[in-house]
Amino acid sequence: MIKGKRVCVVMPAYNAAQTLEKTYGELPHEILDDVILVDDASRDETTARSRSLGIHTITHSANKGYGGNQKTCYRAALERGADIVIMLHPDYQYDPKLVGAMAWMLASGDYDAVLASRILGGKALKGGMPLYKYVANRFLTAFQNLCVGAKLSEYHSGYRGFTRRLLETVPIDALSNDFIFDNEMLMRALYLDFVIGEISCPTRYEPESSSINFKRSCIYGFGCVKEAVRFRLVKWRVLTYPN
Repeated sequence: MIKGKRVCVVMPAYNAAQTLEKTYGELPHEILDDVILVDDASRDETTARSRSLGIHTITHSANKGYGGNQKTCYRAALERGADIVIMLHPDYQYDPKLVGAMAWMLASGDYDAVLASRILGGKALKGGMPLYKYVANRFLTAFQNLCVGAKLSEYHSGYRGFTRRLLETVPIDALSNDFIFDNEMLMRALYLDFVIGEISCPTRYEPESSSINFKRSCIYGFGCVKEAVRFRLVKWRVLTYPN
């Protein structure tokens, strides 16, 4: 616990058997009350490896998509009493040791969400981020900040934490089951005036790390533009968000 708040790490997993143990081993277990892994119908030994480590493991019988996986993660965390939930990919792309810093920021009461930014610190390219992804990240972030009126360094990190209040307020069931889920969730949080903080996170692209291909990246990028425009139209009361 931190300040009397239960801290839970959730890991949406797909074919993560090779990197799971390394990721789990570097978590700050001394502050964690719970760790949950949701295996989205992997084709490897992710479920077996997770259970061997003593992780509370949920396995989808069919693939529900990245967003669908996260929905299961957050529901399970809330059902098991979490007050602070940190979402970490088990592919070792993000540094597990930062969970502690993110949890303390959320426990402070100053933030409702925390993003681990690969852009803060200026070493994304040195860390192996492909140039086209870096350029797209910067363009999309600038456009989104313009539409939303925020000043985030990036909207596209897969390493993020939330308070229980935010997870109980944002209607996650109305969001996509695909990769755009992350962006939709941030748009809803900002629309509802939740406070989002950021922390610098080193970029680490390794052969075992998961990554969407160029085609899926383009689809995701256009989806982000659409969500930013929709946010502005909702603010102007031209559109409404579905509940």
